[in-house]
Amino acid sequence: MFKGIYTPIITIFDGAGGFDWESNAKLIDKLVQDGVDGIVLMGSIGEFFTLALEAKKTYLKFAIEAVGKRTKVMVGTGSNNVEEVIELNQYAYQLGADAALVLCPYFFSLGEDALYEYYKKIADESPLPILLYNFPERTSVNMSAQLVSRLAKDFDNIVGIKDSTVQFGNTRKYIEAVKAVKPDFCVFSGFDECLLPNLLSGGAGIIGGLSNFAAKLFIDTHRAFNEGDLQKLTAYQVKINQLMHIYDLSNPFILAMKEAVSMSLDREFNTSLKGSDLKLDNDQKPVIKALIQDYI
Repeated sequence: MFKGIYTPIITIFDGAGGFDWESNAKLIDKLVQDGVDGIVLMGSIGEFFTLALEAKKTYLKFAIEAVGKRTKVMVGTGSNNVEEVIELNQYAYQLGADAALVLCPYFFSLGEDALYEYYKKIADESPLPILLYNFPERTSVNMSAQLVSRLAKDFDNIVGIKDSTVQFGNTRKYIEAVKAVKPDFCVFSGFDECLLPNLLSGGAGIIGGLSNFAAKLFIDTHRAFNEGDLQKLTAYQVKINQLMHIYDLSNPFILAMKEAVSMSLDREFNTSLKGSDLKLDNDQKPVIKALIQDYI
């Protein structure tokens, strides 16, 4: 149902914290033209955590219309407020989204019975297919393969998961366990460098931030895998590994990611987080430019 290269798109804001509509539209157009299999709106890198419900709706309406059915759209709808998740899923469905990506509740480390109840409430009310989102570094919860298998088996509209764990063994367990009970279940990796091991293990691909500015590299890697071209795969993996250094250049890494996107679009825009004056150090910009030279 869902596979390949999905870009969790950055959200570009102006200096006052409003949406930079023109820059956001430019990025959407570039990703579509590059050929990504889908775009993920309001993921972690999209700063969903800074947006009130009505602002999320405003952005979704704009972005889904900008995509215009040219590629698939997933919408990050995770929230500790389950009623808000349900409302946003229904709104995204009305706008024409293809799926919802739902992060598990964060701050409190919930047990598996509570997590099952959370996702059950959402699945029962969602007109959209649902992908679970496992990100233990941010939520303090690592969903077990047994829980994910149970949810996949019990709910037809729970169709996949994004696993953002450094240990690929966790992703592999999802692939092995869940696909045994639902063969078409989609298991995406959330770290760009895991694309190849994900595909080799029977996964669906990646939802990875580097494709914001280097989408063609990941699309080419996916194509080389499908063609069985080991020589190209080896070369592409080296390039992906080099680009992973982007994540180490700023804290939060979104600052460096936005700077890389600005360079790749050849467009100046505000690269700080929403409502923040935090900027990338000037001495880091040449480092980013050197890293992404092949993609600008």
